[in-house]
Amino acid sequence: MLGFIADLSTNASILLIVCLIAVCVFEAINGFHDTANAVATVIYTKTLPPVFAVIWSGIWNFLGAMFGGIAVAMGMMKLMPLNDMMTIPLNENIAMVLAILVTAIAWNLGTWYFGIPCSSSHTMIGALLGGGFAFFTVHGGAGPNWDKAKDVGMSLLVSPLFGFALAIGLMFLLRSMIKKKSIFKSPDETKKAPPMWIRGILVVTCTLVSYFHGNNDGQKGVGLLLVVLIAFMPMQFALAPNFNVENAKASVQKIESSIVQAMPSDSIHLAPLADISRQLFTQLDTFNSKDKAAVFAVRKAIQSYNRKMESADKGDVLQGDAAKTAKAEIKSLKGAYEFRVTWAVVLISVCLGFGTMIGWKRIVVTIGEKIGKSHLTYAQGASAELCAAATIGVSSYYGLPVSTTHVLSSGVAGTMVAEGGVTNLRRKTIASIAIAWLLTLPVTFAMAALLFFLFRMFA
Repeated sequence: MLGFIADLSTNASILLIVCLIAVCVFEAINGFHDTANAVATVIYTKTLPPVFAVIWSGIWNFLGAMFGGIAVAMGMMKLMPLNDMMTIPLNENIAMVLAILVTAIAWNLGTWYFGIPCSSSHTMIGALLGGGFAFFTVHGGAGPNWDKAKDVGMSLLVSPLFGFALAIGLMFLLRSMIKKKSIFKSPDETKKAPPMWIRGILVVTCTLVSYFHGNNDGQKGVGLLLVVLIAFMPMQFALAPNFNVENAKASVQKIESSIVQAMPSDSIHLAPLADISRQLFTQLDTFNSKDKAAVFAVRKAIQSYNRKMESADKGDVLQGDAAKTAKAEIKSLKGAYEFRVTWAVVLISVCLGFGTMIGWKRIVVTIGEKIGKSHLTYAQGASAELCAAATIGVSSYYGLPVSTTHVLSSGVAGTMVAEGGVTNLRRKTIASIAIAWLLTLPVTFAMAALLFFLFRMFA
């Protein structure tokens, strides 16, 4: 890390450190902003003491971030015009990164201060797209990845609705299957804790939400950190630090050989694929890792090659052994530009876990007291968290970012509706959450874009 910074000027090094600290601050805010959702149910059902609950949740957030993979992180990065950023003067990249970070931190802190369960995911995505769009208006190029933005937007839209419906269904299922009705009662104010079997269920669901929150949101922080590193040091992070050109050549050669063997069956469609394989192999064979232009060119070439091969596979042009070989080797080639930086993952994991342990109370009060008119019951707490954990876990598996805040809030709302109908919801709180949900993307988009134009005047 220090070796990379040594390649920058003094001013650029200072700004890089400032940006890295800003990413850590954002992730810590994300911890106490979003993870309050995970501990709200165990606190309000008196299952765990508040201090123990947030520490427990913080530990599992840390573990989720550490072992969460990179699919969501790569999804966040794909929103940005990274290849264009690599060829632009450093001061322009600095202006964009600062605009994104200031926007994300300001909106997250503002909504936390007023106790509004706002989504850190919406905040980050809006800021990334706004900064990327402003960058595009000045420098042209590919601009933000709107196709990826649509996938992300659909995930953010559908996941709360799914959590809401799933929670209603689960409550009805529990009503019909569980004979011990004590789980459907509000906590007894005269008792310190519910029965042990209820506590066990609630602790497990809290743990699952915490782990999967770290798994999903921790990756978002890693993605944001990698955007910063690429903006400041594109030469060092355009390709994976452990990129091995010989391994890449071997992968391309395997794909080409499998295509050549299959060519008699469909030479019209397969011959062009064999040609681009040979072209990429030649480019890799003459690759000079110290040549800046060559590094960027190889990154783009491998990305383009993978897209064409994946398209051929989906179009059934590649079949049998050729398709199997292509899938395996494309995955290997993706490691050239989709990679894990271990120290970045550790840093984000620590920040997320630490953030979980502070500042949680405002959001907990909203979740526990203000969504429904009745007090949260044991069954409602368990149902809401189980639905949230399942939704977040599935989304992480498919590399889609979701909002823990909105998934769990909608789950709590679903349980309230299941118990008392729509009239059991507090309209004011639901309206506040809905307004924040609707405003976050456009406001952060506009704010990041405007700040980019402001910062570039001084960068």
